[in-house]
Amino acid sequence: EAYRRRLSRLADRRRRRGRSPYPAEPGREGPPGTVFLQLDGVGHDVLVKAAAAGLMPTVAGWLADSSGHRLTPWRTDWSSQTGASQLAILHGSNHDVPAFRWYEKETRTVMVSSRPASALEMQRRAIRRTHDGGLLTVDGASRGNLFSGGAGQLALVLSMAARRGKGRRSRAGYFAYFSDPANATRTALSFAAEVLREIGQSTRARARKVTPRIKRGGLYPFIRAFATVVERDVVVAAVLGDMFAGRTAVYADLVAYDEVAHHSGPRSRDAEKVLVRLDRSLALIAKIADHTPRAYRVVLLSDHGQSPGETFAGKYGLTLKDLVRAGCGLPVPRRAQRTRSASEARDAVRIALHRPVVGQQDEHPAKLSDPVVLASGNLGLISFPDIEGRASREQIEHRHPALLSTLANHPGIGFLLVGGEDGSVVLGRGGAEVPVAELTDGEGPLAGFDIGAADAVRRTDTFPHVADVMVNSMYDPGTGTVHAFEEQIGSHGGLGGEQSRPFLLWPRGLTDPLDIVAAETAEGAPPPPGGGLVGAETVHRVLTRWLQESSGPQVPVREEGFAGADLADEPFPADTPVLKKTSAPTETPGPTEAPVPDRPDTTA
Repeated sequence: EAYRRRLSRLADRRRRRGRSPYPAEPGREGPPGTVFLQLDGVGHDVLVKAAAAGLMPTVAGWLADSSGHRLTPWRTDWSSQTGASQLAILHGSNHDVPAFRWYEKETRTVMVSSRPASALEMQRRAIRRTHDGGLLTVDGASRGNLFSGGAGQLALVLSMAARRGKGRRSRAGYFAYFSDPANATRTALSFAAEVLREIGQSTRARARKVTPRIKRGGLYPFIRAFATVVERDVVVAAVLGDMFAGRTAVYADLVAYDEVAHHSGPRSRDAEKVLVRLDRSLALIAKIADHTPRAYRVVLLSDHGQSPGETFAGKYGLTLKDLVRAGCGLPVPRRAQRTRSASEARDAVRIALHRPVVGQQDEHPAKLSDPVVLASGNLGLISFPDIEGRASREQIEHRHPALLSTLANHPGIGFLLVGGEDGSVVLGRGGAEVPVAELTDGEGPLAGFDIGAADAVRRTDTFPHVADVMVNSMYDPGTGTVHAFEEQIGSHGGLGGEQSRPFLLWPRGLTDPLDIVAAETAEGAPPPPGGGLVGAETVHRVLTRWLQESSGPQVPVREEGFAGADLADEPFPADTPVLKKTSAPTETPGPTEAPVPDRPDTTA
């Protein structure tokens, strides 16, 4: 309460000094603004259970109030991860984003969604495809996101950290926040408490022999504290500043739950306690809205959920890379090498500390003739660099006769997608083989997977950079578990369970998303399989409609005329990691600078 009052006084002082477009005694008769808060990794079922159990009283109150909010799930694309989902939500397209990380043969480049150079290139491609600046082009602010959304006000935006030049600082949001001694003291104490909390929780899990379990030592306690305390506090403060400044649209990403659920599990007590603290942040934002110069509507959403399960390496004693090499007849280490875990929070720490972002070069071999094996949660991607274009099934079987059958019949793998001379096919256990065009939900290799899986696979098959072999882990519909190809016991990135079912929570005064989809269908758009909201691109259209309803018709913005319009034509970042032809890939320092907002930011 003291913090809320202090922010209100600072905002009043700002208005009296003429640094705000609103008068000292603001009226609230104008159109309301909209705040979009993304709870990274929180699935629909997790939110419902947390609200019912009293862990999130603010959300429970919104749902219980007859004039409050409404809740609906939506289905992600095959690539159920922040890179694909947030890119589509903010920029309207995630075409050609097959996974969190993938290999591009023509440039011998490994694209990683949480690396600034890759995020910038993904944003450029989306802009070129949609010819639209993004969701936030009209008086918008982007806080703590991978992408800018076309916003003029930017802080802690990963894609902008790859742009160099005078006045560009990726850490401006941190400087503005910690320049206030009260903020610095409060967050520093909370950071220290969170580090101790993680050490205690991991020690307790080891003592009780909780399974599944992964190692949580080293720097992880500090990375977790950064995600759950520092980034949360900085992003929330930025959102409050935007609200006091009266901005039309704000989109912010809170990654705390996602980071903890990766290592502790999405159903763990550790993750539940993070939800409790996130709910307090929501309550603070709701209280601040009563004192802002314009009314605000708060929309809560997630980009994906998380599915629990023991890691692939923990269950079977070898990684996907080891299995692929064995199927290709290549030497495999006697002791299986565990695949490193990666997350948005880990790279955000490096950006904040002005440290180079470590790439994933160790995830693929140095020799061009060896397969490149990448993991995105329970989705694996296998590429053969020396085969030009997408390798066909016939080419792969000619070179490695045992590879596809080894993968398809492994108990930890659900199905494979591979191209062919007569069209792509999906392979499963027991010799199951179905052409992509004939895929049916719940049948053949997709038996047990959720509705919409067939269309998700068909869509990914059309991407120019789809891997030579796409591997989805097994999925147990009874327990909802999958096997991540990374060191994560809560994972997302492929098909199977809660990871594909995020949520959308919106004020009742806005049009029902299903009515918006029904209107699009009536105008000739194809109906979504199984009904409901399908795909992050659909969510983008819904959010755009809501902005129009809240603040009036939005000005159409094309490739020119919006903040960052030059993104569409800038060359591919020179510092993007490249697979060398004659030597092992070297670590390339990641870019670390981003633009400062055009006008003074209220977070200062």
